Amino acid sequence: MLDFNLTTVHFSPPFLTLTGIPGLEAVQHWIGIPFSLMYAAALLGNSVLLATIRAERGLHEPMYILLAMLAATDLGLCTTIMPKMLGVFWFALRDIRFNACLTQMFFVHTFQATESGVLLAMAFDRFVAICKPLRHSAILSNRMLGTIGIFLILRPTVLIVPSVFLIKRLRTYRSTVISHSYCEHMAIVKLAAGDVRVNKAYGLFVAFTVLGLDLVLIAVSYLLIVRAVSQLPRAARLKAVHTCTAHLCVFLEFYVLGFFSFLAHRFRRGVSPYVHILLSSCYLLVPPTLNPIVYGVGNAALRRQLQKMV
Repeated sequence: MLDFNLTTVHFSPPFLTLTGIPGLEAVQHWIGIPFSLMYAAALLGNSVLLATIRAERGLHEPMYILLAMLAATDLGLCTTIMPKMLGVFWFALRDIRFNACLTQMFFVHTFQATESGVLLAMAFDRFVAICKPLRHSAILSNRMLGTIGIFLILRPTVLIVPSVFLIKRLRTYRSTVISHSYCEHMAIVKLAAGDVRVNKAYGLFVAFTVLGLDLVLIAVSYLLIVRAVSQLPRAARLKAVHTCTAHLCVFLEFYVLGFFSFLAHRFRRGVSPYVHILLSSCYLLVPPTLNPIVYGVGNAALRRQLQKMV
């Protein structure tokens, strides 16, 4: 027996509505200013990073190729959410077609998973460079980098596509208003009036399969790196630590923000909705903004090439 009022049920709604930041609707046009500046910085920084690596053949090495993959992923991630988000903040363009919302959801989670995979690949690169330096070029050959690139594309695609079809099977919705600034999996699933246990379970499965597993493997890589570095002479130890510093900063940006966003989402009864939305937005926007700065400041080869280009 149905436990909801049929007059409030929406059958296969053609449109959904994004509220922006619940509780801050009156001031979110001001919030859009720093967000737009961060987006502009992310576009500029990652584009310059890609152009710099492409222009200098001396940078066509595994570390820089993986960095280029990270920059391309960051460009895709922030561009997936920011145009629509700024439309909501500044021009009250809150409506979005249902299929367009699912498309945005797919790319948001796909780029998230890809970024996590790139960070794992970068941790593996640092592990090989420090623990097996004589075999670095043989292990991380062009063929291996191509395989890693294919894996980074296929893994999230294979895992995220089923979540789209699981949502498409839902026909009735209690509401068409998404209390969020962009379309993401659980924000859409919560609107459904039917049984969504499979959707929730699959969402957790994907999160632990991608982010959880990657986090464990990155931690293992750095434990092995720490063990290897502790046996090196002091000068070599400092050099090894320096080569890992930028990656550790990028790693912490992505996973610490993701961790707080996850906690705010799971324990939302004690957290204001706008805190969760702001954390979720920063989780997707801050790393693309800061990553080029972290690598640009910390890498002398990139700085030299950028100066030559300028």
